[in-house]
Formats: sequence, structure tokens, C-alpha cells
Amino acid sequence: MARRPASGPARSGGNGIPDFLVIGHAVQDLLSEDNPAEWRLGGAAAYAAVLARNLGLRTAVFTAARPELDLSALLPGVDIAIVPGEKTTQIRNVYEGERRTQYIPQRARRLTADRLPPPWRKAPLVLLGPVAGEVDGALAQCFPAAYAGVGAQGWLRAIGRDGRVRPVLPEAWPAEGVLSHASALFVSDEDIPPKAAQAALQKWCGLVETVAFTRGYNGADICHRGDWRHIEAFPAQAMDPTGAGDVFAAAFLISYRETGDPWQAARFACCAASFVVEDEGISAVPDRSRIEQRLQRYPDIIAA
Repeated sequence: MARRPASGPARSGGNGIPDFLVIGHAVQDLLSEDNPAEWRLGGAAAYAAVLARNLGLRTAVFTAARPELDLSALLPGVDIAIVPGEKTTQIRNVYEGERRTQYIPQRARRLTADRLPPPWRKAPLVLLGPVAGEVDGALAQCFPAAYAGVGAQGWLRAIGRDGRVRPVLPEAWPAEGVLSHASALFVSDEDIPPKAAQAALQKWCGLVETVAFTRGYNGADICHRGDWRHIEAFPAQAMDPTGAGDVFAAAFLISYRETGDPWQAARFACCAASFVVEDEGISAVPDRSRIEQRLQRYPDIIAA
């Protein structure tokens, strides 16, 4: 299991080493079924990176996409390393009430350790955030000194011939190979069939220090070293839940490294995620001042 982060400011300095590194595909979230030219940037690589940048961290993204996707312009202030290829990952979300059906019509290249910039292996905070199984599990071994988090979503998805995303049962994911090199796991109630959730969460809690089970408008359940606590969602004018889980993960990692307190980090993460559901796209990701103002406004929302 990766070491616990030291408390203190989450900055590592220069020499090309980022404070926060997120690994996963940058995504074109398609806005129209008929017109692939209508899209906005998404994926954990985008949402988590913008949150880290907005919190003042030197941020980097290791991803794959077509060379024509100008991520430097789309993610200003973020260091980008792109594995080039013929495709950029695309996702189309179809909502019926709170139920979401996803389609992935195309995927970018797989991300492997040999393409990772060597200085980035020294990043103190790392989030493995695949959207469609694109992150090679061996990448988890590249950060022995980091506080590393894993987003389960991309490992719990299978893509049919029609492009439709279908769930992978938790027992079919060989999680040990990744989680043995991580300290935190982030998984949502959309990622696990309800009947399989209890057994899966119990198993994963034995592999990592912290498991965050996010439940959308119902808040989140956090297990830290065997201690389960629940935190309610912060009040928000909900419009679009896309990206909220990615922001939660990044916010938790950053706050926990700064404070050493998992419950304070969970509260900070829930608050940060509440902004994302209020608008569409990465422009909804807040900065530190907005998060702190909302935290002060709702002092009774705690992990308990």
C-alpha cells in the first residue's frame, strides 16, 4: 500500500515535476447524436486537472488523443503529455431522469508506462482516472513515493459492438494489481450493480487506506482504515452531474495531503463536487475561494 501523504502545502517545486498528475483519456463529450462536431471537453483528465489547477497546484495530464485536439488551448496552465493516435475518445451520455446510458463510439490509444515523462514519476499526488480501461495497470507501480488515487469507473466498463457501455461486475476486475500501489479508491453507485456493492466495497476496503463511495445527490460514504462515515451532498442547483466524481476525487487527494484529515478532505471534496453539477462542462469547476465560501455557509455538513 502506498505511503500516507505528509501534511502541508501540496507543492513539489520545479524541475518539471508536477504537484498533481492525472492519467486518463481526454474525452470529447458529444452533445448531439447526429453531429460529432458538437462536443465539449470531459473525462477525469479534464475535470480533475482543472480542479487541481484552480487550487493552485502545478498540474499535468498524461493522455492520448488525435494531434488535432489542442489540449494546451483547452486546458491552459496545465502541462500535457499526449500519446498521439488516429482517434480521440468520445462519449455520449443519454439521460432519462437520473438514469444515464453511455455510448463510446471510439477510443484513443492505451496509456502505458514507457510513454510517461520520466520526471512525472516523482509527482507527489497522482490520480489514475481511466474512462474506458485505457490505463495500463502497470502505471500504478510508477509512483512509489506518491499519494495515489484510483478512479474505478474506467475499469468497470465494457463496450459492446454498438458502442454502448455495460457494467463489468466488480469480481471480474483484478483490482489487486492496481490497488496494491494506491492509497485511495473512488467509485460511484453508477459503477456497481446494487446487489454487488456491499461485497465489493468490503473487499476494496481491505486493499486501500480509503474508499470513497459517491452516491450523487445522496452524498458519499467514506471508509478510512475500516471506519465508515457518511457525508451529505451540499445543496446545489443541479443541472448536469458529469464530472462531479472526478472533481470529488481530485479534491479529496489534494485536501487530504494538505490536512492529513480524511473527514475534512471528504467534506472539501463533496463541496467542490457540488459546483460541478450546477453547470455544464469544465467551466463549472470551482476555485478555492468559492469552495471555502460554501464550506463556511454550511458548517453542519460533516462526515459523521
